[in-house]
Amino acid sequence: MLLQLADISMAFGGVRALSGVSFEVAQGELFSIIGPNGAGKTSMLNCISGRYRPTGGRVLFEGRDITGLTPNHRARLGIGRTFQNLALFGHMSVLDNILVGRHHLLKNNILTGSLYWIGGARKEELAHRRAVEEIIDFLEIQAVRKAIAGTLSYGLRKRVELARAIALRPKLILLDEPMAGMNLEEKEDMARFIIDLNEEWGMTVVMIEHDMGVVMDISHRVIVLDFGQKIAEGTPEAVLNDPQVRMAYLGDVEGDADAPSGQVAQ
Repeated sequence: MLLQLADISMAFGGVRALSGVSFEVAQGELFSIIGPNGAGKTSMLNCISGRYRPTGGRVLFEGRDITGLTPNHRARLGIGRTFQNLALFGHMSVLDNILVGRHHLLKNNILTGSLYWIGGARKEELAHRRAVEEIIDFLEIQAVRKAIAGTLSYGLRKRVELARAIALRPKLILLDEPMAGMNLEEKEDMARFIIDLNEEWGMTVVMIEHDMGVVMDISHRVIVLDFGQKIAEGTPEAVLNDPQVRMAYLGDVEGDADAPSGQVAQ
């Protein structure tokens, strides 16, 4: 197992965002976390990425307990993420935003960097720029590579944020509602990119997403949270037909189990 969450609890004062949640994610999986608003999904991602330190339980990555590690230490281990609310540097170009994602991979320091031509810094910079250009080509954002990030459409900014997370070269990528606010065409493109990241780039994906059609179409396994507790886990088909999930998330106990997933979500 690449990632293991053991009895994770998270409290903010008297409010319990997560209560004893446990699950595992295998290497190479595309794993989704779903649930109603306020179910604790983003809190769980924050516990994995290190933004929050859980009040109980342990987070293990490749068998190592990382519960007490900071976000930058986790990035070095190979955990990248995107955010529900865009966290780009709006005044910087698309290219520079993506290059920021390579910072923890830089080996040159202020001394060797000052000897740009003879200290290896130039060679390192060229290697990082080649890696960034590969990501730009993959996400089909060549046309906006020099544009200021803050001037782009919402859908393109979401794609740039994904590019920056990929630039970390993660083993595990955490996606917090990567398709929120997108139109149908943008969602189809993003779903294609996520599948290719998983299948061609070999990245394990943990994703929060409200579009049930997308979740059911591309996920290998799904976990459902409700009021901070795990109420179901399994294949998309098994989870979709779980009566407790229908009641808590879809608001439908007697819905047609054979209905298309996109329709059930409405």
